[in-house]
Amino acid sequence: MRLEFIVEGPPVSQQTRRRDRLREWQQRVRQAAEKYWLTEQTIALGPVMLQITYFYEAFALDVDNIIKPILDAIIGLAYVDDEQVTDVLVRKRLLSSELRVKDITPVLAAGFSLGYEFLHIVILDAPDQEVLTPWPPYLQST
Repeated sequence: MRLEFIVEGPPVSQQTRRRDRLREWQQRVRQAAEKYWLTEQTIALGPVMLQITYFYEAFALDVDNIIKPILDAIIGLAYVDDEQVTDVLVRKRLLSSELRVKDITPVLAAGFSLGYEFLHIVILDAPDQEVLTPWPPYLQST
């Protein structure tokens, strides 16, 4: 399973007091995902992984506050329930910094062509459920 899409503009925090704004954001995420959904794709039934990269212009939300609205927005499209999400990798990157992008996909290139902040989201089958310690490898002492 692989679903890759971009969502234009800044995310809305799960902690916002304006619930209508949160609902609008989730609808925008859902619509963006549906736009990239291929008709031959099937909903994931097993564990999935999300990779979220928030490319921002000046002020960025804390990464932990942008995850839950995205997870909830794509229930029933990419996966049956967000309990299937076993791995989440979230990054935020300043657009004006010197970014190095390796193996850019057409979807990510489309995000950069916008000229303003966006989120790049990839949903994949989860990696093996094995737990490795210590993690990450660069923390290992030699």
